[in-house]
Amino acid sequence: MSKKSVDMGRRRFLTASTSVVGAVGVAVAAVPFVGSWQPSARAQAAGAPVEVDVSKMEMGQQITVEWRQKPVWIVRRSEEMVDDLPQLKSRLRDPDSNVDAQPEYAKNIYRSIKPEYFVAVALCTHLGCIPSYRPEAGTLSVDWPGGFYCPCHGSAFDLAGRVFKGVPAPENLVVPPYKYLSDTVLMIGEDEEGGIA
Repeated sequence: MSKKSVDMGRRRFLTASTSVVGAVGVAVAAVPFVGSWQPSARAQAAGAPVEVDVSKMEMGQQITVEWRQKPVWIVRRSEEMVDDLPQLKSRLRDPDSNVDAQPEYAKNIYRSIKPEYFVAVALCTHLGCIPSYRPEAGTLSVDWPGGFYCPCHGSAFDLAGRVFKGVPAPENLVVPPYKYLSDTVLMIGEDEEGGIA
């Protein structure tokens, strides 16, 4: 066996080994670097905006996401749900959303930017319990129009998060700042003015 052929084999082995070790080192160094592009858990807890794709939501469906360590609902309301909202005015404590529980762009009968999608912090304004989503009319009582019901103390809200009269909750559900990045992607925690709540 010649000295030259042994050296070439050893050289190839050392080159391959060094390349593999170098690639592993680059990958190990890149993981935290790429991870640093995402907001940290601390930043998210402090209120970093959250993107939500609603393209796969069905009519009447509710999903829950977390923002600022709070549950936030997104409800895709059907045309019938939206059409029923004006009929409830006389039964509501603050039907015109006079109390500042929503951004200015959600101060309307739907309490939303687009009538089809409702976004709200999922905490009862009485003592902070999480109400249940009860969209079917007549499920809680014969005159129940559908909405949100808090089992802790009996507070009730319509499908726009407006509080009914005669229940412990003093105010409508809170609508967080949000905006549409596209027709089906929402950003919760930041609005069109660039304001972050």
